[in-house]
Amino acid sequence: MPARDNGLWRSFTANVAKTWHASPDQDIYLPAISWHNRYFYSDEHIRRYNERPWGAGYGVSRLDERDNWHALYMMAFKDSFNRWEPFAGYAWESRWRPLADKAFRVGAGFTLGVTARHNWGYYPIPAVLPLASVSYQKFTFQGTYIPGTRNNGNVFFAWLRWQI
Repeated sequence: MPARDNGLWRSFTANVAKTWHASPDQDIYLPAISWHNRYFYSDEHIRRYNERPWGAGYGVSRLDERDNWHALYMMAFKDSFNRWEPFAGYAWESRWRPLADKAFRVGAGFTLGVTARHNWGYYPIPAVLPLASVSYQKFTFQGTYIPGTRNNGNVFFAWLRWQI
């Protein structure tokens, strides 16, 4: 890698390693919704797609000195075709406490991971996706938007996360 990229790469790998080895928190993930953006999908596609992604997941997480959230996690859920889809990755969110009640937080960041889908032969597929969340105490509603084309992608996928 070029020297100018070394600092970013080193920071990323250090955060992944620290999250793996020194995360005090454990999280349960419960997929909640796979909403297909109606602007990009025909009614025919919407009728046949699953928007209830039943499944579950587990992860470890930690907060850094700036109150940013780091996690390593894995989930398996029913995809748009009602087939199992795994996803595993690293996530990072910057968090804010906009209200007087400090138990309420909002966050924004990214996830970097890998998935596999039946319609692509279950080959590993890398993904870099945005994240956003709203939290209260140990409960979080978190989601991402999967970009795409006409009748493909363009899905808001969200889950509940509970810190145990």
